[in-house]
Amino acid sequence: MTDTDTDADFRDALRAHSAGRSLGFMLWHTTLRWQRGVDAALSAYSLTHGQFLLLTSAWWLGREGAEPNQRRVAEHAGVGEVMASQIIRLLERDGLIERDVHPDDPRGKALRVTDRGRELAEKAVVALDAWDADFFGAIDDQSELLASLQALAGRRNDAR
Repeated sequence: MTDTDTDADFRDALRAHSAGRSLGFMLWHTTLRWQRGVDAALSAYSLTHGQFLLLTSAWWLGREGAEPNQRRVAEHAGVGEVMASQIIRLLERDGLIERDVHPDDPRGKALRVTDRGRELAEKAVVALDAWDADFFGAIDDQSELLASLQALAGRRNDAR
């Protein structure tokens, strides 16, 4: 293959490119639109999306009496441990979460959602579920979309 052929292939590829047909570009804009709706839904509860993720992850993981540690909550929420620690400190300051020495790991922190935190988490989950239903209502086969998103996120077997 000559340089001329390569240049022609490159020019053809550029001519064929369309941001409107780029999966990544559309995913980015879809995410931005969804995130604006999330922010609006959570604003009524004075929660950021990060606070919501960590509060509801701690609530979800601790719903049967277990006291998850910060690392497990951060992992479940999909955020880094440093960010999780900062946000959890804010949730603790606001009386939504309590932190204590973890019974199985004295170096770790056990998280317990307070009654106030549980009530707020439950209300916020309902509000966010309503936003999701509205947003994703445009999709006919939501189970297929969910399976595709789980595959792309590397969480194919994640039923949590």
